[in-house]
Amino acid sequence: MNWQAYLDREQPRFVDELIDFVRIPSVSAKPENIPDVRRAADWVAARLTRAGIEHAEVLPTAGHPVVCADWLHAGPERPTILIYGHFDVQPAEPLDLWSSPPFDPQVRDGCLWGRGASDDKGGMLIPILAAEAMLATEGALPVNVRFFFEGQEEIGSPDLPPFVEAQRDRLTADMIFSADGLQWSPGVPQIVEALKGLVSLEIVVTGPRGDQHSGMQGGGIANPALALAQILASLKTPDGRIAVAGFYDDVVPLTAEDRAAIARVPYDEAEYLAESGAPATFGEPGYTTRERLWARPTLDVNGLTSGWQGAGTKTVLPAEARAKITCRLVAAQSPERVFDLIAAHVAAHLPPGVRAEVLRLPGRADPFQVPGGHNASAAATEVLTELYGIAPYRTRVGGSIPVMTTLLDTLGVHATMFGFSHGDENLHAPDEFFRLSAFRRGQTAYGRLMERLAGR
Repeated sequence: MNWQAYLDREQPRFVDELIDFVRIPSVSAKPENIPDVRRAADWVAARLTRAGIEHAEVLPTAGHPVVCADWLHAGPERPTILIYGHFDVQPAEPLDLWSSPPFDPQVRDGCLWGRGASDDKGGMLIPILAAEAMLATEGALPVNVRFFFEGQEEIGSPDLPPFVEAQRDRLTADMIFSADGLQWSPGVPQIVEALKGLVSLEIVVTGPRGDQHSGMQGGGIANPALALAQILASLKTPDGRIAVAGFYDDVVPLTAEDRAAIARVPYDEAEYLAESGAPATFGEPGYTTRERLWARPTLDVNGLTSGWQGAGTKTVLPAEARAKITCRLVAAQSPERVFDLIAAHVAAHLPPGVRAEVLRLPGRADPFQVPGGHNASAAATEVLTELYGIAPYRTRVGGSIPVMTTLLDTLGVHATMFGFSHGDENLHAPDEFFRLSAFRRGQTAYGRLMERLAGR
């Protein structure tokens, strides 16, 4: 029996195992789920061992754990690859919007429905299963393989930089492939060439020592909620350009080739608006919607809090107002520099009668861009072309995977995204699902990738 036949035969078992994996509520953002994240790490380590991978170990960080393992018997003449993924998941709330309980996964319509099924439990299980099939049928892997799975990607991987530095000998590889990633559609592949960076912050505006009676004090002192609104309005021009001085200074301009590659990817604005429910597109002038989404920096207000939020009216002048903000960054912007620029902007645009503080929040990533002609990406492109029958689109993604830049900075290797989820699978939203056809296709893809890298 060859490894492909093994995958076919064992597919029902693999789906059952993925169901068991998704049942674990490994929500890294919630303190009450800390034991569940550890339980997921133990599940991963045990599954690696059952697959025939060696030295599977749950390793501590200052926060959620990491799982590392390896199989290094292909010989020094064969490349060593590092496969990355994550076993933590986003919170499932609001629970009432799910068609079935998020941690009671169900198979319907050829898909597995449940939190983390697509992002990234299904994705990170795929290369483990491909390795198991090869070890079970051939007794060896074509290349040397290291596995690196983390439990804190959904909160920005805050403890990964010191961990990767301390474990660099265990993680060193010639190529890195991320099992956390997307294909364009079920029948069309893609190679993601860039991810945006991230900086998270909160603006806190304060005034009186406590909420005040708006009839007694209104007109006599400043209103922090209105002051915050003025600050937020100053961050962008009416046409959508970010108005923070120096914000665009480090942005690497799009070349004509970059813009042509983006333009080659199909885009239907009516379909885009229908998916989002927005009445119209809007953003930085001079760029297409796709260019803004993929290759231009952003500044967005994620949440606002001030004053009375309950039913009816409570006539107060609030003592405090808060706004949570994230910026998605592109090469070669620095999260630290952008934070400093915004803090300076807030100080320069502070209305009289209030105080303001700008706080750094967890969640940080440098922008990530794979260079042209990258060896791992070239190999992945060949495998995807063979598997799908068409060449993959060259795309970028507006999201962030912080560990990509951590691995580049520490190990000196650009990672290639080689995942098999799809953008319509409700990642981070209610009713997340994963196509079981993609689950199976991904297993073949990882097997063929290892064979290609071995020169077969």
